[in-house]
Amino acid sequence: MSDGFRRQSGPFRVGDRVQLTGPKGNLNTVTLEVGGTFHSHRGVLSHDAIIGQPDASVVESTNGVEYLAMRPLLTDFVMSMPRGAAIIYPKDAAQILGQADIFPGATVVEAGVGSGALSLWLLRAIGATGTLHSFERRDEFADVARANVTAFLGAEPTNWSVTVGDLQVAMPATVADGSVDRIVLDMLAPWECLDECADALTPGGVLICYIATVTQLSRVAEAIRETGAFTDPEPSETMVRTWHVEGLAVRPDHRMIGHTGFLMTARRLAPGAVLPALKRRASKSDFSDEDVEAWTPGALGERTSSAKRLRKTAREAQAAARAATGTTPADQ
Repeated sequence: MSDGFRRQSGPFRVGDRVQLTGPKGNLNTVTLEVGGTFHSHRGVLSHDAIIGQPDASVVESTNGVEYLAMRPLLTDFVMSMPRGAAIIYPKDAAQILGQADIFPGATVVEAGVGSGALSLWLLRAIGATGTLHSFERRDEFADVARANVTAFLGAEPTNWSVTVGDLQVAMPATVADGSVDRIVLDMLAPWECLDECADALTPGGVLICYIATVTQLSRVAEAIRETGAFTDPEPSETMVRTWHVEGLAVRPDHRMIGHTGFLMTARRLAPGAVLPALKRRASKSDFSDEDVEAWTPGALGERTSSAKRLRKTAREAQAAARAATGTTPADQ
């Protein structure tokens, strides 16, 4: 990515997003403006008192109340940004980067883009020399994703494209066969586009699917095996449990981040290669047409946001992007 992107370090600058932590641990996020102010029942805090200060500084409001001022981490940003669709949680994004081995300079395909949370993680991992092709079926989600990425980075990356359309049709028209290093699928029925993914991936490339339910998990695994183009799929799930540590009071927190989704990874075989047969224990691996019907998208159902909600989310995301770039609606 170019030098035009805002650095996430150094003294606070105009246009930076700053997370203010109050005395009771309450969080507020502001975008710094010359002459701007943050108002609360604890007084007024001038943006000018923050601009120029080092990151992680303590500043005071007019009532003498102290606030810790820090730039939001990417984790903080994606958990609080406007959402048109459910996001991939940071714990799963970290596993995707690790399990798929996303590296600087990689060519990566992502579908769907949702609200842009995973796009930000992928863009950071591939660096300035990599390329990210994101595909999304809905215009509204694509607009929210573009605005969120711009709000965090300060500009829309030149090595990132967002294509609206079905992956099965749009990807073959966008990327050449055998040119993609990694494919990340976050969609309702990833088994429908496995042939196109096999064509796009380079031999040894990684396919990773984010899957919400166990029925989808089973369907994707069997579909990957049926193609004969991939290694045996490897499913996993990640849970995070934080701990309370204060003096001798050391115990797990009462709440944890439990199930959010499953990950399924497989690698592209070389053309013509046949995967050696694996020895398996006897199991109930057979399934009927009725079982397959229960796995279809129509039976699973798809949660969608209302058009009114999506328009509001898009306005919020675009306002944040304008604040980050110093533009107005007339400039766009």
